[in-house]
Amino acid sequence: MIKLADLTTITILAEAALQLAFVTRAILRPHREAAARLTWVVVILVLPVLGILLYILLGEVNTGRKHIERMRLAGLALPALPEPRQEAWPAVPRRYAHIFRAGQSVNGFPPVSGNRVELLASEEATIDALVRDIDAAREHVHLVIYIWLDDRSGRRIAQALIRAAGRGVACRAMADDFGARWMIRSDLWPAMAEAGVQLVRTLPIGNLVLHPFYARVDIRDHRKIVVIDSRITYCGSQNLADREFHVEARYAPWIDVMLRFEGPVALQNQRVFAADWLGYAGENLGHLLAEPDVLAVEPGAVAQVIATGPLVRPSSMPEVFATMMYAARRELVISTPYYIPDETLQAALCAAARRGIDTHLILPARNNSRIVACASRAYYGELLHAGVRIHEFVGGLLHAKTLVVDRGVVMVGSANLDRRSFHLNYENNIVLSDPGLAAELRQRQQEYIESAREVSEAEVLGWSRSRRLLYNGVAMFGPIL
Repeated sequence: MIKLADLTTITILAEAALQLAFVTRAILRPHREAAARLTWVVVILVLPVLGILLYILLGEVNTGRKHIERMRLAGLALPALPEPRQEAWPAVPRRYAHIFRAGQSVNGFPPVSGNRVELLASEEATIDALVRDIDAAREHVHLVIYIWLDDRSGRRIAQALIRAAGRGVACRAMADDFGARWMIRSDLWPAMAEAGVQLVRTLPIGNLVLHPFYARVDIRDHRKIVVIDSRITYCGSQNLADREFHVEARYAPWIDVMLRFEGPVALQNQRVFAADWLGYAGENLGHLLAEPDVLAVEPGAVAQVIATGPLVRPSSMPEVFATMMYAARRELVISTPYYIPDETLQAALCAAARRGIDTHLILPARNNSRIVACASRAYYGELLHAGVRIHEFVGGLLHAKTLVVDRGVVMVGSANLDRRSFHLNYENNIVLSDPGLAAELRQRQQEYIESAREVSEAEVLGWSRSRRLLYNGVAMFGPIL
């Protein structure tokens, strides 16, 4: 018979062995910042049972072995894109060439010239343009979306897909199983399927109890992509939802930016879509990738797709962001709803201001994530001291993810300046060089600034000790948020 004292000793030793095993696993995990390793070690040691459970749920970037293998094979099965008819590098200003070379290292996509780009005037204008393009589609409509609400905007897109499928257009739509749950549960989801729209739920959650033990639940498909007839594509921050965003209406309106492209860059987004579609639906769309860029607009913008996710080099997106920040010579303006940078990006932003670049960071004054809002403000002091001007937008939730360098090169897309976008979610951005579009987007950013409250260094220095303790305490967990 085992004595109580012996049972206690065995329990303590077993717990210590389990802690050691998970600490070892956290330290040996590849592609992880030293700060993240240290944070997980502390969490596991200080909170023995809870820390181990948190590590199981959130400690590793894991989408499941079957999913990883399926997506890997899908990427290998598709053909490479055809060589552009016209070499785009001569059209890239020399001072920005290294940005596009960094971008090409991510997916292998070169910059392509001859694109017509339109900055859509508003969230409603984006939905109007999407509906028009879907209604005019002749061959196919491909859609990837994170949030798809059963509201006026969401229903308009669903009905446009139904109309297109009814006239023989191949309609394929992928919606994140969590972000689009409102549409998936609505009457329109089966109605679209019945009309012939091919539908896929990406990263399906399944059993909430069992799912975390073979894949992380919080890794999501955050991309917003539309490709129509291999010649039109959309990229930006807007989901398929009204700007009133009724599921989180207290933060409304949601302010987004969306670009409409017509030209060869659409084929790069097509390649991103086709890889995911093959992985989920099992249908090979390789024949759609063989089309050369015959629809290039001359002259036109130089553009390049950057698609990242758990299966892409973990440092890809932050490398491109940092490269653009260091490329600035006169002005650097960034808007993002979520700012939890790694050390490299925080240093790059501070360095820009210190070398005399007019540097602006635009964030929402009210964030739909209190944790992110607290963590973001922990970085304010260093940024302001370096000379970065911080603007808190007060006209709703500024959801636009924009970066403009010297009013000459820009990046827009779905990726935020936070670790979740960099290391967890599937994201899609486009970098482009076009002075006209850059000036137009910079004017849009100026409108955000004029609707914002500028934060001063004196204000931050005057924060109470309890407030600073809250912000800095939350930010300590930034490496694992």
